[in-house]
Amino acid sequence: MSDNGNENRDELYSVRVRAGKRTYFFDVKETRGKDLYMTITESKRNFDNDGNVNYHKHKLFLYREDFEKFEDGFIDATDKIKELMASGDFRDPMAERKAQDETRSADAQDTSNESNDKSSDKAEDDSSKSDSKKTEDNSEDSSTEESSNDYPIKGNSDDEAESSDDEVQFEDL
Repeated sequence: MSDNGNENRDELYSVRVRAGKRTYFFDVKETRGKDLYMTITESKRNFDNDGNVNYHKHKLFLYREDFEKFEDGFIDATDKIKELMASGDFRDPMAERKAQDETRSADAQDTSNESNDKSSDKAEDDSSKSDSKKTEDNSEDSSTEESSNDYPIKGNSDDEAESSDDEVQFEDL
């Protein structure tokens, strides 16, 4: 009987964490003697010169008797990273990436708004032409249309145009 056949049977629990080109697997397994241990696997996606995908894997075996020491070391190291980041002496790639994403999102929104504004302007021009033709044809109908414009149309006021959803999202963050 090969160990490869037992590999699936002894895995009791698995958590996958995707992080960009890397994926981390936290697997709880059992030994033949019914002892528990954890494997932490880092799988990194790479491409060769032909564009084919391959994965480089690194595996760490963590035994139950070492869990507490491992956890203490991990927490100490992450606390130190937080402390060093708060000093401002180190760059924060996560904050940089977030700012880039927000800038791209705002640029895309601006581009979308420009095309919507152009479409809206054209529709308003067409509507104005239609309204003036109706006025020439029937003066009673035009007075009725004017009274319907006494209420502002949502989304067209200057105040609403200045406060976009993007600004609200930036304040919320």
